[in-house]
Amino acid sequence: MKRASLLTLIVLVWGTGHAESADPNGAGYDAARWDPIHFKPAILEATDEQCLDCHREVLESRIREASPAGLKADQALAWYQTLDTYQGDQETFHRRHLVSDYATQVMSLKCNTCHLGNDPREETAMSHAGGDPTLIQRKHVEPEVCLMCHGGFSYQIMAVPGPWAEYGAAFQDNCLLCHAIFRTNRHRVNYLKADAIEALAKENKDGCYGCHGGRSWYRISFPYPRNPWPGMAEAVPDWAKGRPTESEARFLVGVEATPAADNVQGNKP
Repeated sequence: MKRASLLTLIVLVWGTGHAESADPNGAGYDAARWDPIHFKPAILEATDEQCLDCHREVLESRIREASPAGLKADQALAWYQTLDTYQGDQETFHRRHLVSDYATQVMSLKCNTCHLGNDPREETAMSHAGGDPTLIQRKHVEPEVCLMCHGGFSYQIMAVPGPWAEYGAAFQDNCLLCHAIFRTNRHRVNYLKADAIEALAKENKDGCYGCHGGRSWYRISFPYPRNPWPGMAEAVPDWAKGRPTESEARFLVGVEATPAADNVQGNKP
């Protein structure tokens, strides 16, 4: 009985101390963990300021000056520095996507662009092959969100003989050689700065390839929506059947509608 009572006391003391790990707003850890901002629909309206109030370390953290093996960061190139579109020193993942020079030039990423919350009751470390695939990790991000910018270059459906790194020269290393005519409504989503991206594409050959293949995380490509463009053929290619014709609704909030494609073949009034 005494042993059980002692165990109960230890649990209560630990639990109280754990719950009192306060966040900047004065709430305990457990209360903050279940705050409505971590769940839909509140997280859809959350501002970066609200997120960073507790998670500010994602922008305050810096990379190591040197690796454990002694390789200095200023004497090596990270994989994202191998293209001309990224200038400057190495940075952490979140800083590269939110506050780096390149990010502020062409992106408008927000915390909830990638993070839409999760239910703590479904959290799992997924640290082994026998993990339950129906459960999710804390800070979970759907792979599709990464693919929107880091998918593979789908040359198979673009009339390019092979990977752009090998055949780009045959097209003058210029994506706009074709895309000035085809798929002219691009990047009209609230996490990108469309005009800046289009301008960069005219100046730098890595402007397009930097995301569409040059920094690919996966071998598969993202099935981008086929926003109509003037002169678009009425027939839909087999590879495009079932594709949406506009981006996900949450990425269109606050975005000016794409110009009306009155000349698009097959458009119905």
